[in-house]
Amino acid sequence: MLAPLRARYARWLGMDADQVLDDRDEAAVDVRALQLVLRLERDRPPSWHGALALAAAGAALVCLDPRSEPGGPWHDAVRDYCAGHIRKVTRRARGASWAGTADLPGVSLAAGDTEIRALVPGRVVEVPKAVAKLQVGGTEVEPDRPSSAPDDPAALELWLPLEPVMTLGKAMAQAGHAGMIAAALLAGDDPAELDRWYAAGCPVQVRGRSERFAGLAARLADPAAAWSGDRLLAVRDAGFTEVDPGTVTVVARAPGGRPHPGPSTA
Repeated sequence: MLAPLRARYARWLGMDADQVLDDRDEAAVDVRALQLVLRLERDRPPSWHGALALAAAGAALVCLDPRSEPGGPWHDAVRDYCAGHIRKVTRRARGASWAGTADLPGVSLAAGDTEIRALVPGRVVEVPKAVAKLQVGGTEVEPDRPSSAPDDPAALELWLPLEPVMTLGKAMAQAGHAGMIAAALLAGDDPAELDRWYAAGCPVQVRGRSERFAGLAARLADPAAAWSGDRLLAVRDAGFTEVDPGTVTVVARAPGGRPHPGPSTA
């Protein structure tokens, strides 16, 4: 199912802004999206970095879940979604509205006080009522400090640009794209690494808005070389909200891009 995304990835990065605008056009009835639901309680704000990590993991987990395999209940929806533009919409929920999404098909993830749901994608004109009533805006959360956890070579690593500054909801959608693209590229080149990443729960380390972003993004001028050499990949936005068409919003390094620690020689 991830093969169409893998096939279009390099072409997508190579488009100029006008080509991005032409490419994104779809009839409204054909638009499909994966809905990301962020729990945003008044007295318990989520972690900015944690929410991005969960969004990247959640989008990948939906695609890699056994229920998305041929014959599974999610297969047709995920297959049709991966063949298109992989749009994502982040919505916020609290209290009863959050509870009302619990039984919808998808995955729910939590890290401390941060909780999200990544729902099985579908046509935007057919979004369940429990989701359609949730607000898309209002996800302005101040970035916290990145995790101090040790570097994990088995994790997907994400960097965001210093500019433009995106709302948390927008950044979550971009992180979700990165998770899916990493899964698609690994499925083609290193399925064993993909299996290890999935078995570990698709861990993600978010480096946040970083001065390193520009240098890493420049290496993506040759997407094939960046991937084969360092497992680097990029997310390029269609420009519907917050950023200009063609903006690179995330640079990521997929699992396997850093050496795994060898056996101790001490």
